[in-house]
Amino acid sequence: MRRTGLLLLAFGLGLPISTPALAAGPVVVELFTSQGCSSCPPADAFLTNLAQDRRDVLPLAFHVTYWNGLGWRDPYSLEAATARQRWYARSLGGGQVYTPEMVVNGERAFVGSDRARGLAEIADATRRQAAPVGLQVARGEDGLVISVGAGKGQQGDILVVGYDPQHRTPIGRGENSGRTLLESNIVRSITPAGQWRGDAVEVRQPLPAGERVAVLLQAPDGRILSAAILSQAPGDQTPG
Repeated sequence: MRRTGLLLLAFGLGLPISTPALAAGPVVVELFTSQGCSSCPPADAFLTNLAQDRRDVLPLAFHVTYWNGLGWRDPYSLEAATARQRWYARSLGGGQVYTPEMVVNGERAFVGSDRARGLAEIADATRRQAAPVGLQVARGEDGLVISVGAGKGQQGDILVVGYDPQHRTPIGRGENSGRTLLESNIVRSITPAGQWRGDAVEVRQPLPAGERVAVLLQAPDGRILSAAILSQAPGDQTPG
C-alpha cells in the first residue's frame, strides 16, 4: 500500500501518525577556559566526555588570554577566544567574563563545570532545535568548500573553526602547577568566511590552523543556526 493510503487508513482508525523527523545539526557547546585557572580542569574533563561520548554535540574549547599574566601562559590561548567571550558577555547580557564559562548554541551561558546544568541545557537545546539551515563543508582543490542552503528571512555569519582533538600539557607554574592537563577540541583559529543573507551560497576558504575543521552559521543575536564538521579521511586518529 502506498504511503498516502497508509496515512489515510491510520487517520480513519484514529491511530497515531508517524512522519520522518527532520535531521537536526549538532548542538554547539563552547567552553571558555584557561590552563592558568584552577577551577577549569573539571570543566575541561566535562568537555572531553562530551567529545568522546556525544555525536550529537560539537564541543569546542576556547582558551582565553586574560589568565596569561598570572603565572602561566596558556600555549593554546587566543585573542579571538577572549574577544568571542566578551561578545557573548554583551549579547547575553551578563557583561562579565570568567572561567570556566560554557555557552550552549549561543543562547545559554553558565558555569562550565556544572555538569548537571550542562546536560540539561544540551537536552533543552535539542528539544527546541528547529530544522537547521542546510550547511555542508568539504575539501576542495585549494581548501574548503562551504555550502549554505536557503533560509527565508534569516541571516548570519559563516565562521570557520580549526581545532585540535586532544592535547596533554604539563603545567610548570600558576594555579595548576605540577598537574598534567588533558584537554579536548582545543580551538586554534576562528575565521569569518562571509555573511549569509538567506539565499543559498557557496564559499571557498583556505584551510584554517588546527587539525580538524568545523563551520558555524551564527545569527546576529548569537544563536547558532547550524553547524557542520569536516569529515576526516580514513585512518585519521585522535592524538593522545
